Amino acid sequence: MTKIITFNELRRVKDNLPAGSMQVIADRLNINVETVRNYFGGTNYKDGAAVGFHVEQGPDGGLVTLDDTTILDIAYEILGNPRELV
Repeated sequence: MTKIITFNELRRVKDNLPAGSMQVIADRLNINVETVRNYFGGTNYKDGAAVGFHVEQGPDGGLVTLDDTTILDIAYEILGNPRELV
């Protein structure tokens, strides 16, 4: 399922995750941790895979279209399921 989120909101989710969460998500999905970091805006494509992450310039960091919400859903689960972070 696709989802549109602002880049800043996506970064807030990442920034609120407890230490080690990127590895937890990677282990759970059996993917490289750099791929998880790329999902949250990283750009290490040497060690991690590209993800369905498309950015359109605009306010609040622009809009990001995520082709698959699995990583984001797990991140929300780790955070106790808050869908809006201030």
